[in-house]
Amino acid sequence: MLSNKVRTRFAPSPTGYMHIGNLRTALYAYLISKKNNGDFILRIEDTDQERLVEGAIDIIYKTLKKANLQWDEGPDIGGPFAPYIQSERLHMFKKYAMKLIENNHAYFCFCDKEHLEEVRKIQQASGITPKYDGHCKNLSEISIKQNLDKNVPFVIRQKMPKEGETSFHDAVFGTITVENSILDDQILIKTDGMPTYNFANVVDDHTMGITHIVRGNEYLSSTPKYNLLYEAFGWDKPVYIHCSPVMKTHTEKLSKRNGDASFEDFIEKGFLPEAIVNYIVLLGWSPKGEEEIFTLSQLISEFNIEGISKSPAIFDDKKLKSINGEYIRKLSLEEFSKFATPYIRQTCKNKNLSIPLISQVLQKRTELFSDIPDQVDFFDKLPEYDISLYINKKMKTTYQSSLDALNKIITVFKDISNWTFQDIHDVSFKLIKEMEVKNGIVLWPIRVSTSGKQFTPGGGIEIAEILGKEETINRIKIGIQKLSNI
Repeated sequence: MLSNKVRTRFAPSPTGYMHIGNLRTALYAYLISKKNNGDFILRIEDTDQERLVEGAIDIIYKTLKKANLQWDEGPDIGGPFAPYIQSERLHMFKKYAMKLIENNHAYFCFCDKEHLEEVRKIQQASGITPKYDGHCKNLSEISIKQNLDKNVPFVIRQKMPKEGETSFHDAVFGTITVENSILDDQILIKTDGMPTYNFANVVDDHTMGITHIVRGNEYLSSTPKYNLLYEAFGWDKPVYIHCSPVMKTHTEKLSKRNGDASFEDFIEKGFLPEAIVNYIVLLGWSPKGEEEIFTLSQLISEFNIEGISKSPAIFDDKKLKSINGEYIRKLSLEEFSKFATPYIRQTCKNKNLSIPLISQVLQKRTELFSDIPDQVDFFDKLPEYDISLYINKKMKTTYQSSLDALNKIITVFKDISNWTFQDIHDVSFKLIKEMEVKNGIVLWPIRVSTSGKQFTPGGGIEIAEILGKEETINRIKIGIQKLSNI
């Protein structure tokens, strides 16, 4: 019997890194359970022993914890349906398979590889989709006993109906119907005694009381087989929520092999976990209003299955970066400075420079922490720069106007006794007023001479405050020298 309480699960295979589509499945399952005051279960499906990757389970734990998707039951914390690792539940799967044999919904198959390969070749040559030919489906009890007594290797196959059709309802794709005649007699228990993914999945979901199953739509074609197993056992079926894939382009899926980033990769690039989660939820789900920035608690309240799209979602790095910038700007200056300091220190080694001041300038202009090192490298040392930077069409500056401005600004800067942003700002704008020029005529040459760059994380006045009076004046002198040599 299914639980009266909503119970969802995330059941990854520990075969590598946590890709974005996998994390989205976990997120949707988590939100569905929490929206309904239910339980979110973590189960590790490790029956495919050949593909297991050492350390992959730890990656799963770390990723979910960083994403703040805390599970209510799982391998590390236990629960009423432990164990939560499939390889530790092996004793139960064959027992359930034997029940299916007893009620004529499964059978022993003793076919060797040679027979299966021969059948496959004949079917392919005939233009038939390869599937098992049912050779062992109607073996006599005597033949079965003889083979078992001789220890002939066997698998246990599900006996599919050959007539009629099987339908199921999916919360996203609606009613799906398939002809039973195309269903293969899938293997439930392999020759090594291990259950197949499809069989273990169904047994575990039922015995753990899972009520809602979230997974990729690549499993739509397998779901009729799952439902036939539920019916064979007399079990209630769960609610299915199949999600379309996350794509790199309209024709290409995201893939680690193609260099596409995992959750951990995005963290290392300087994305905030909360921003990644916020973006991932939008990959295939549309909120009711125009708002797209949500905390996890807000998502629990706002999320609904009806908003999940049938169409594949295209992963957009720029959109993720924009959302990350929104989250960065919501941080307190202290929080931002804590995150930003390691990145600042990659290129800004001068201990006399104020990290809080640099952080204050950076925060409103930062979308990605890993962009910071290249933005602040000029604070330690003025780079060599092309004098053409002083020419700016938008600011309407020329070499001569820049030289005139710097000669005047250095004089008023020398007279500042209290080197603060406000004092630097006041004398600069007083000079602009006296010169009767646009702001850029004075401010642009200050920016170029203090940074040696066209694009900086702050204006010339902010840069001057961070550099200090002596360094600012020295850099302006270099600018004057460059312009005087034209």
